[in-house]
Amino acid sequence: MCIFYGDSDIHHASYKRFRRWIIQKSNSEGPVASTPLTSGRQCDSSFVFDSVCQRLELDSTSQQHETALGNKGLDEIISDPQPFAILDEDSMSVQGKSLEKLAAPSLLNDYYTNLLDCSCNGIIALALGSTVYIWNPETRSLIGHLDSRPPLVRQPHQSVSSLCWSRDGRALCIGTRRGELQVWDVERNRTICFFSPHLSVVRALSWKQQLLSSGSVLGHIHHHDPRAPAPLVGAVFQQQGVCSLQWSSDEDWLASGSTDGLLNIWDSDIIGFSRSHQPIITMKQPSAVKAMGWCPWQRKMIATGGGWKDGQLRIWDAKSGACVTSVHTDSQICCLRWAEKKRRLITGHGLPYHQVTCWDWDFPSLNPTCHLEGHSNRVLHLAVNPDCSQLFSAGADQCFHIWAV
Repeated sequence: MCIFYGDSDIHHASYKRFRRWIIQKSNSEGPVASTPLTSGRQCDSSFVFDSVCQRLELDSTSQQHETALGNKGLDEIISDPQPFAILDEDSMSVQGKSLEKLAAPSLLNDYYTNLLDCSCNGIIALALGSTVYIWNPETRSLIGHLDSRPPLVRQPHQSVSSLCWSRDGRALCIGTRRGELQVWDVERNRTICFFSPHLSVVRALSWKQQLLSSGSVLGHIHHHDPRAPAPLVGAVFQQQGVCSLQWSSDEDWLASGSTDGLLNIWDSDIIGFSRSHQPIITMKQPSAVKAMGWCPWQRKMIATGGGWKDGQLRIWDAKSGACVTSVHTDSQICCLRWAEKKRRLITGHGLPYHQVTCWDWDFPSLNPTCHLEGHSNRVLHLAVNPDCSQLFSAGADQCFHIWAV
């Protein structure tokens, strides 16, 4: 049984009563899965979690989405646009204006998800609910879709929480809110492997050649070889939940961001299982490290963006742990990407502007070059095509934009 401190009256509740309590609390206090646990409700890190208690958190955001659908009229649900349907099109490439505005219905409004990626071949993967849609930006055509739910077990709450293309663009990994990982051969529309290494939401994924790293809401970082009969080959642990994860371009270091504002840098020794394995260096910012990315041309530099209580865009020297430059954006930073061939850093923002900003980094200064406006709610996800000529954004307004960089 997982004990929540300060709520002793429910310590011995049955599963049904405990689940009902969680749902009632989430309805009154907001979605459980979309916000970090406060210290008053946090389980002791040394406590052995019961799998039932861990999985209770997974359905809350899906329930919120279902409630929202329940409040819609039947005509509204039927009239919802299809994924990647054109909502607005502009034939001119004007800086600061979206080239196209497409539909992204059922895009989960969760700050801690990672639901958009572009492969090295320029193919877009976007998760909408429990389905991942594969779209070709050059032909403007929907190639297909991948259903994350196992074919014989169609769970109603199997929404995707993270996804990531392999570096060669041949495989796509999907992480779910139930702690499952699926590696897909997209061209053949079939799963290469399917396993459940986590007992909680898989928030972030990153590839190191043929090895896959995954991070969960409970702070576990697992390393997998999908080709092996037993894929799990190593694991490390951080005290707070993982909300970002990325291998450096030279694959020497792994960066993990946590909900309590820590940016951890790990070495490439990923084989084995030990809680004593510690990061080689740790940096600290005042808010969750969700927006994070290694600079492709300055190998040991990494950028992070602060949440709405912080709003700072920072670039760190991961070798020394020093912040080499920072700028206040006066806005929540939800995501960021580097555009290597343009030598630019791109950030997606929430309140109050809901915009995309392009930055020039002339060491050590960061200077905004343009603001891209078009979203009516926070910009949750960004992706850049291989030649850095186009930028893609997906927002909580359930819209997908294409921009000229």
